[in-house]
Amino acid sequence: MAPWWGQEARGGVSGGVTGTPVVVKMQTPDWAISEVPPPGSPAAGGKDGRGKNARQITWVLLLKAHRAAGKLTGAATAALSVAAAARRRVAAGRTDSDADNAPPGLGGSPALRTRLYGFIRASLLLSVLLLAADVAAHAQGWHLAALPDLEAVEGLFAAGYAAWMRARAAYLGPALQFLTNACVVLFMIQSADRLILCLGCFWIKLRGIRPVPNAAAAAGNGNGKGSDDVEAGAQEEGDFPMVLVQIPMCNEKEVYQQSIGAVCNLDWPRSNFLVQVLDDSDDAATSALIREEVEKWQREGVRVLYRHRVIRDGYKAGNLKSAMNCSYVKDYEFVVIFDADFQPQEDFLKLTVPHFKGKEDVGLVQARWSFVNKDENLLTRLQNINLCFHFEVEQQVNGAFLNFFGFNGTAGVWRIKALEDSGGWMERTTVEDMDIAVRAHLKGWKFLYLNDVECQCELPESYEAYRKQQHRWHSGPMQLFRLCFVDIIKSKVCPFLAVDKILAIGFWKKFNLIFLFFLLRKLILPFYSFTLFCVILPMTMFAPEAELPAWVVCYIPATMSLLNILPAPKSFPFIVPYLLFENTMSVTKFNAMISGLFQLGSAYEWVVTKKSGRSSEGDLVALVENEKQSKQLRVGGTQTQKEET
Repeated sequence: MAPWWGQEARGGVSGGVTGTPVVVKMQTPDWAISEVPPPGSPAAGGKDGRGKNARQITWVLLLKAHRAAGKLTGAATAALSVAAAARRRVAAGRTDSDADNAPPGLGGSPALRTRLYGFIRASLLLSVLLLAADVAAHAQGWHLAALPDLEAVEGLFAAGYAAWMRARAAYLGPALQFLTNACVVLFMIQSADRLILCLGCFWIKLRGIRPVPNAAAAAGNGNGKGSDDVEAGAQEEGDFPMVLVQIPMCNEKEVYQQSIGAVCNLDWPRSNFLVQVLDDSDDAATSALIREEVEKWQREGVRVLYRHRVIRDGYKAGNLKSAMNCSYVKDYEFVVIFDADFQPQEDFLKLTVPHFKGKEDVGLVQARWSFVNKDENLLTRLQNINLCFHFEVEQQVNGAFLNFFGFNGTAGVWRIKALEDSGGWMERTTVEDMDIAVRAHLKGWKFLYLNDVECQCELPESYEAYRKQQHRWHSGPMQLFRLCFVDIIKSKVCPFLAVDKILAIGFWKKFNLIFLFFLLRKLILPFYSFTLFCVILPMTMFAPEAELPAWVVCYIPATMSLLNILPAPKSFPFIVPYLLFENTMSVTKFNAMISGLFQLGSAYEWVVTKKSGRSSEGDLVALVENEKQSKQLRVGGTQTQKEET
């Protein structure tokens, strides 16, 4: 190109064509790089095509270089910002919002909180170093099939890499293979348990098995599949049992109005049920709003009481325990619990309470959850997959075949006698619902699960709220297992069982509690998920001596994910994000499991899940109609009084 430009400057090119440079005016600052044609082309010279100005091309090139430098600078700034945020996250073990909003003295020492993140950081650094060493060795032509002789190598790097290969094959490979085999065995056991649960659910659907009240069963064919009208088991007028309804809440101003309104509109004789609004809020403005809402419903004629604790110890369990100590509780036979974001249908009590009639050994009737915001974002869709499987499969199968499952903490009806016989609410763990369920089961009480009775609630819409909820749900069971293990071993058999079946059923009850309920589903599941997919699978890249079968990595996880999504068929398009999400959450669940098992500080945290106050359109319409009917009744009553006067 330089000789050609020299000829152009001297007034001609090879071929005898002469010409003068053409000046190109720039109309907009968005220039394009000029293309210089070869000397032999028509555009290289002559009357119709002139050469480009060298200075102008230099300007264009400088402008392009400036833009490229600006983009590189912006990318570097963004990368540095992300790296700084990640460094703060790893160093602190929590986000900046967590640090700002965390109450003082909560969560134990920072050293305990950051151990897992320090382990992950060290593993990441080690992986990068091993990757760099393998890349350098590959550049030298060293492979597993042609390892260099330790005595024939030259240089420090070659000797070090050869020694590492020998040590890896002799020590690291066998140890990693042993851990891999152990995790594969646990994975197969857990997959078999999941498959058995799905087969049990299929059998329930095929046979139409579901709990029915005694009256409904008598009206049917006598095999437990009688009338579809569950209300057929409801009591005659004047024979409704006394029901206590409790709504524990704490600083939940977004949802208190909806939950109180839904509970106060329950279709049950008002003289036969009492509502307790158990407010643990430390915000005076929120407490004032809740008290005002309670007073509004009191003026409507609903028997509702407002309770506010001065000493707020024991979190939710302490709140419920304090409410059960009231003197008037002895007048009630059943107690219903709704969290602050739950909105029961009007016929909830008529669909649940009749299941206790004639079944003195039934201590709990649990309803299913449904979610008003399951389609709000990707996070709520993925949560809906897990919870649909939990209620549709796990709870229904355990309730139908074992008469035992973990109480979900809300949307359930307890026989007060069962609560008292089991020791009442205890504040020793953050999963007081599971605690009372295990103790009631050991006392011989049976549980019923109603899959066709739903109660609407909210799902956490932010990752921080979901992470805190999952931490509590996975650390609490390990705390409880440590506390209940001896009680389970020493527990006596169920007093309601026949004498000839006491030993067998007592053994299987303990086996189910220890191995299936606690170890397999609460301990082994998060352990192998984290170890197999977050530790062993990445390590096999640097230690190929440990083999991980393809069916463990691909086929069985895909099959299990399909089984998980079956109860929520509309979620099939999200199967890939679901797999990635579960692997990501395995770190949080494993951390929570370890903190609960070894009594670390974070295991005793109780953080109220943040709510948004969403309601379905049907609930809003029903609430407006109920308020209109109440106003009409008040106006009609006032007019009647005036006429009588």
